[in-house]
Amino acid sequence: MFGWVVSKNNLTGPIPPALAKLTNLQIVNLSFNKFTGTLPKQLANLVGLLSFNISHNQLQVNKTCPTVLPKPIVLNPNSSDSTPGSIPQSLGHKKIILSISALVAIGAAAVIVIGVIAITVLNLRVRSSTPRSAAALPFSGGDDFSHSPTTDANSGKLVMFSGDPDFSTGAHALLNKDCELGRGGFGAVYRTVLRDGRPVAIKKLTVSSLVKSQLLIYEFVSGGSLYKRIHEGSDGNFLSWNDRFNIILGTAKSLAHLHQMNIIHYNLKSSNILIDTSGEPKVADFGLARLLPMLDRYVLSSKIQSALGYMAPEFACRTVKITEKCDVYGFGVLVLEVVTGKRPVEYTEDDVVVLCDMVREALEQSDTEDCVDGRMQGKFPADEAIPVIKLGLICTSQVPSNRPDMGEVVNILELIRCPSEGQELV
Repeated sequence: MFGWVVSKNNLTGPIPPALAKLTNLQIVNLSFNKFTGTLPKQLANLVGLLSFNISHNQLQVNKTCPTVLPKPIVLNPNSSDSTPGSIPQSLGHKKIILSISALVAIGAAAVIVIGVIAITVLNLRVRSSTPRSAAALPFSGGDDFSHSPTTDANSGKLVMFSGDPDFSTGAHALLNKDCELGRGGFGAVYRTVLRDGRPVAIKKLTVSSLVKSQLLIYEFVSGGSLYKRIHEGSDGNFLSWNDRFNIILGTAKSLAHLHQMNIIHYNLKSSNILIDTSGEPKVADFGLARLLPMLDRYVLSSKIQSALGYMAPEFACRTVKITEKCDVYGFGVLVLEVVTGKRPVEYTEDDVVVLCDMVREALEQSDTEDCVDGRMQGKFPADEAIPVIKLGLICTSQVPSNRPDMGEVVNILELIRCPSEGQELV
């Protein structure tokens, strides 16, 4: 294993193009320095890279992306499209136009701020004249914990606590660390019980707002997340092949339904798949971006960074449009995770194992033992497992157009479970 780790050394200047001559490099860590400029195009020659960390520097984002990106790449959260002095002198005559555009943008922003303040004042007046201490808004843009309809009148409502201090304090008292179920890109999730004895899940949104708290009430899914069932369950409580196949098929149908409504999940991973008491999967953590426009780049970027290993390569390139095919890539990684029982990216002392690459190499060498979770002890139909693995690899194609859409994925999975006579599968 060849690596170059120079993090936290206060190094300055551009990244040296000569780095590309070290063709045996597999791990490069340049984080927490003061590198400037852009990524040298020559780095595309480092085909053996497994990890390339350039976070926490002062680099500019390239206008065009290299044809080969390191996998997995850790991007710089502080990068921007331009920095002072980055405009060529040949474009100096456009500075006046840019300045006018900036003034127009500032003026528009000022108008928006005034409008927001006016609306806020009106809302405060309405709330002060309302005897109730909580207002519930119907949530019709998707369910963060379930794609299935529910008869619970409180499920899927945005509740904004304000007005009555005693009521607000009581709401906060319910959400303590002992009741916390987990944390996601939009905030922490807690379990509590209503006065009538019904358990519910409450998400406390982590967004800056003028209201004191923003809480979402959801149906409580008692089976926990798919991540815990795969990676934290005991050997005696592992998922059977039939359970795994049903979870994969159910998740595919859920994503296909979302894409029909033009909703991109952006953050598909095993911790966002919840399992109910009947073993059915429920796709979580979507729809909030449409409900709350305030959840802008900060939330989206934090959601993306939390899904390392599931991210499609085009997420690293700002010039490429993000489409439903990004969800297809994440679904492919999820399929391989469910079948193998391994995490998408696993770090050891001297190596980084990327699940997609590991499975692809094992399949090429006809080594199916590394492709299927050993806890099943061979109790699975190979004529189903191998096509499912191949489908997962197709979904993780580096080229978005080579990935099937989720409707096609559902059809393929149904054919794998019930193949027609004489029909060759994936």
